[in-house]
Amino acid sequence: MEPVFGGSSVLGCAAGVAAGGLLLAAYKLGLLYQLFHKTETQSPRHGGESVAEVLRAHGIKYVFTLVGGHISPILVACEKVGIRIVDTRHEATAVFAADAVARLSGTVGVAAVTAGPGLTNTVTAVKNAQMAESPLLLIGGAAGTLLQGRGALQDIDQMSLFKPLCKFCASIRTIREIVPTVRKALAVAQSGTPGPVFIEFPIDTLYPYHLVSKEFGVKNPPKGLMGKIVSWYLGNHLMNLFAGAWETRDVSPLPVDIPQATDDQVQRCIELVSRAKKPVILLGSQATLPPTPVDDIRKALEDLGIPCFLGGMSRGMLGKNSPIHIRQNRRDALKEADLVLLAGTVCDFRLSYGRVLNRRSKIIAVNRDKTQLLKNSDMFWKPTIAIQGDAGSLLVRLSKGLKGHRCPAEWPQGLKAGDDTKENKNRSKADEKTDHHLNPLKVLHCVDELMAEDSIIVADGGDFVGSAAYIMRPRGPMRWLDPGAFGTLGVGGGFALGAKLCRPDSEVWIVYGDGSLGYSVAEFDTFTRHKTPVIALVGNDACWSQIAREQVPILGSNVACGLAFTDYHIVADGYGGKGYLVGREDEDRLSDVIRRAQKECEAGTATLLNVLIGKTNFREGSISV
Repeated sequence: MEPVFGGSSVLGCAAGVAAGGLLLAAYKLGLLYQLFHKTETQSPRHGGESVAEVLRAHGIKYVFTLVGGHISPILVACEKVGIRIVDTRHEATAVFAADAVARLSGTVGVAAVTAGPGLTNTVTAVKNAQMAESPLLLIGGAAGTLLQGRGALQDIDQMSLFKPLCKFCASIRTIREIVPTVRKALAVAQSGTPGPVFIEFPIDTLYPYHLVSKEFGVKNPPKGLMGKIVSWYLGNHLMNLFAGAWETRDVSPLPVDIPQATDDQVQRCIELVSRAKKPVILLGSQATLPPTPVDDIRKALEDLGIPCFLGGMSRGMLGKNSPIHIRQNRRDALKEADLVLLAGTVCDFRLSYGRVLNRRSKIIAVNRDKTQLLKNSDMFWKPTIAIQGDAGSLLVRLSKGLKGHRCPAEWPQGLKAGDDTKENKNRSKADEKTDHHLNPLKVLHCVDELMAEDSIIVADGGDFVGSAAYIMRPRGPMRWLDPGAFGTLGVGGGFALGAKLCRPDSEVWIVYGDGSLGYSVAEFDTFTRHKTPVIALVGNDACWSQIAREQVPILGSNVACGLAFTDYHIVADGYGGKGYLVGREDEDRLSDVIRRAQKECEAGTATLLNVLIGKTNFREGSISV
């Protein structure tokens, strides 16, 4: 295999540059910069140390990775300064874990992967973070600065891949660029609408001078003028690469720009809410973003007394049994509402593109992203007030402006009564017998009742997870993690890993479908090695049920939807965890099995409950597109 540096290609590269124009090459080599900034050829330092220095100054505690030679200096340097390196079994898991840390910690999540296939393996996870508005820094290795586009190992046009997915993309060309570029990227990730950013590090910007000079030096240059040009070009390129590399630079965080509603907009909202008789708040994940603490938002909602429907990361915002948290009959409530506040909620497929909103309702929409703020407003709905700003801050300011005013009590009480009726109906379905195995609703109810109060729920699946969303109740804010608008399968292992690291004392549950489990079951090895015990609840019905629900009745075929009642519990055992097979014969002792799994987890062992489930007509008619 070709060396990672690939120095054998440098001669042709230098000759090509020389042929392209000596003056241009000299300019690009930064000869003027070198006159005033020293190149320390004897220094053992490397570019990975600069990366680590900036990350530490920004409070980054974890870097998730799958190791590769292109990025080794970054990983080693981060470990030396006290940043924990957490290596996973797939690059996508590393990004999902960083995403979870970003959501739960209020900082930027960081993942570092090697060049080429290492980076391409992260594309889905990066897109998921973009759509979920998670501030994320993806660090990628790359071929050397002189070798890009010349057939070096794992060399592809990475920038073109990530520019559509990231708010900011940069390719480091000299070591002196590392500190300011990483600082800027971390600030951009959190500013405006949060999202992923990407920095590419060519391998020669990360290793020490003596190694880079050894690889890129030409031992036997051509004789004559061409040989002199080649030697001059390579020498100057190397000097410019390291010129001023170790000068002291500011590594502190840059200001983060977060848009806010104007005083006039807040006043208009206060006037609309004060006149409403049947207001409703739809809270999305964006409302949980910094800078407003979630506890402040929760208090503001309770003071307003307005019925709330919670989605995404906002699930659990009002606790387990709040009188203003409405879980059921959202469509009916929106038909009756005379005012709807879309607090970070987007009129995409989740709101039928805005068609579920009553055209007679006053609508206040607040979102940091202008595109999401007005999505489909040209077709199915129109905002009365559209505010490009932070939803959480607006809610707190509304509460202060409406101090002493509360929503008429009969409105939330009526919705809550309908909620209870639907909840009781759903509960009765849990007692029905299925043709085979266990009733999945009974399993979910049992887990929900026994789950610890500090539990975090990670949702990764289709039909089984869709049922869990109706039944399981997050106990507090930031205790529900789902993919978000992209609907990505495979987030389970990474999200749970990040959640357990952020909240080591919390009980972390992954609710898996048996289909989605296949994406990240290997991360049980990661849970074991990094001592991050979680509990995986697998609804095993040997089927991609969410797809089969529509494919079979519409198209008359179950092709590609069938799986098997696989022994996933044994897979967990093999990776150092503890697995349990749970079937109908265990129905009477289901609670005991769950408690046993909780004790195993508490003792430090990642646990998997392979629960064989049957079919019900719950969520009948739901489709996946």
